[in-house]
Amino acid sequence: MKRCLLLLIGLLCANLGAQVKKEIFESFKLQERRDVSYYFPEDYSEEKNYPLLVVLDADYLFDLVVANTKLYSREHRMPQAIIVGIHQSENDIRWEDCDYDEASGLPTEKGKLFYEFLGTEIIPYLATQYNIAPFKMFIGYDITANFGNYFLFKDKSLFNSYLSISPVLATDMESRVPARLADLNQELFYNVVLEKEKTEDRQRILQMNHSIKSITKESLHYFFDEYEDADHTSIIAYGLGKAFDNVFRVFQPISPKEYKTEILTSNEPAFQYLEDRYNRIEKLLGFQKPVELNDIMAIYAACLKKDDFESLKPLSEVCKKQFPDTMLGFYFEGEYYEELGEPKKAFKTFEKAFQMEEIDFLTKDMALEKIDALKADFGY
Repeated sequence: MKRCLLLLIGLLCANLGAQVKKEIFESFKLQERRDVSYYFPEDYSEEKNYPLLVVLDADYLFDLVVANTKLYSREHRMPQAIIVGIHQSENDIRWEDCDYDEASGLPTEKGKLFYEFLGTEIIPYLATQYNIAPFKMFIGYDITANFGNYFLFKDKSLFNSYLSISPVLATDMESRVPARLADLNQELFYNVVLEKEKTEDRQRILQMNHSIKSITKESLHYFFDEYEDADHTSIIAYGLGKAFDNVFRVFQPISPKEYKTEILTSNEPAFQYLEDRYNRIEKLLGFQKPVELNDIMAIYAACLKKDDFESLKPLSEVCKKQFPDTMLGFYFEGEYYEELGEPKKAFKTFEKAFQMEEIDFLTKDMALEKIDALKADFGY
């Protein structure tokens, strides 16, 4: 399975050209011309909003981030996204961009300008040209990973999510980052990915990890993933998929485990779970996600399992909206009326279902069986 996933990611990497463009960005802040790469979904639509992933060290990270994004969005494990990558390998400019003062731990003059370049030029430029959702994710590696932390020190973080791959920490960051995460009053995802082998910053990263873990805030989602077999180079490829799972778990289809441990055990109506889940997606990502058939079927199964037939009515309305040409909505509504003890309404509703397209496990024969049973019982 692992080999198949690696092969698929490799094929995706080989097929990036159609959706990727590279340009020279004239930066007023930096007074420099910078190489920047962009990825846009091939079916980009003006009707949709897209999260923005900002990737530093694009020479190392960009293609991997794009390939993982394509794979995960294709499998409905994360939304489609727009990605911008800042190239920093030429003349090792990454160290200039992200340099910090040893005494204060704050960015140098060039670092301050690079900060402004990202926050007041690149991101606003994309926001005016494309449909950028409010959700933004920062991805960096060693020294560029540390640079992302500076965006935490505003009243409100520019980014909703951070992926810090084997960070090289600036002075006192092991205490400053936990303190800032504890103070910020917004929902944040903070991911640290680290190799197991010894590095110069390892103990400070582990200290930071210990401090962040002690923070008890519902709005902070912290993940620390350490990989036994990775070194400082291979760690780049290890943590991307796991980080996407951590951040976009709520976006993913309802899993069998979630169905058993959360939906069936909840005292809330089954439909309430679905409604809360999709409201959370909209609140977090800044756009409405169409309700997936997988999730509808999970809630339908829970309705039957829990004898929660009241939930069938609002569920049927969702089906009529999301799958208007199919029998799904009217079939569920017919079962609602049937359980409610209104056979005449049930009969008419099943007749409507019979005239529409089959979907998933629902067939016209099933609607016909319902109609025939109601005829036999009530003589319609």
